[in-house]
Amino acid sequence: MFVGLGTLINVTTIVGGAALGVLVGARMLARTRILITEVLGLITILGAVSALAPMWSDRYINSIPKGWTLLAILGSLLIGGAIGSALSLESRLEGLGEALRVKFGAHKESTFIEGFVSAALLFAIGPLAILGSISDGMSTGIDQLLLKSSLDFFAAMAFAASLGWGVAAAVIPVAIYQGIWTVIGLGLGSILEGYQVDAMTITGGVMLVCIGLRLLKIKDIAVGNLLPALFIAPIFVLVLNNFL
Repeated sequence: MFVGLGTLINVTTIVGGAALGVLVGARMLARTRILITEVLGLITILGAVSALAPMWSDRYINSIPKGWTLLAILGSLLIGGAIGSALSLESRLEGLGEALRVKFGAHKESTFIEGFVSAALLFAIGPLAILGSISDGMSTGIDQLLLKSSLDFFAAMAFAASLGWGVAAAVIPVAIYQGIWTVIGLGLGSILEGYQVDAMTITGGVMLVCIGLRLLKIKDIAVGNLLPALFIAPIFVLVLNNFL
């Protein structure tokens, strides 16, 4: 078994699930594909609820100064959002999606970019992507990435049934993102405490709500600009834990 195998399996399952979803989706009526997208939005929000659960866990509450449990997440999102906005991450992600749309020959009015951006964010956000990649880099097992691969396969299939090949193209940023964390795991070993993982999970949960709102056409929030918050959150709570 070699370092990076977990991410390779993950990428393969996403592409496989997306391909199967496209084949199924091509035979669906437009109103059925719209309904599936709305259901995915609801399920994404439901998944966000479970990701927000650590907010009330003893491990997280006891590691953060009193009154800072919510402020830590707010601070992480604000700082991360400021960084992401300055770097125009959302625009860059959409630009990458547009370049891939042209390369894949998808129609300009197609859902390619929407599928690419939504899937890339969904597959990258969450502790499994980070912790699983770190574990892979440390050569301590790929169990977490195998679990993530199973979940991503069905998510990719469902997304691609309504949003098309853009979902498969999402493996490019996902592979880069998880590859970076794998290298971090390879070089630094175990770096995150439990409460830091909780902060990251909660932050990811808020971002999943944003993705759900986007899929439901309720509010188009620039989730891509919030991505740095996933890196800020564990650092923010570490500072709070050590200095306050």
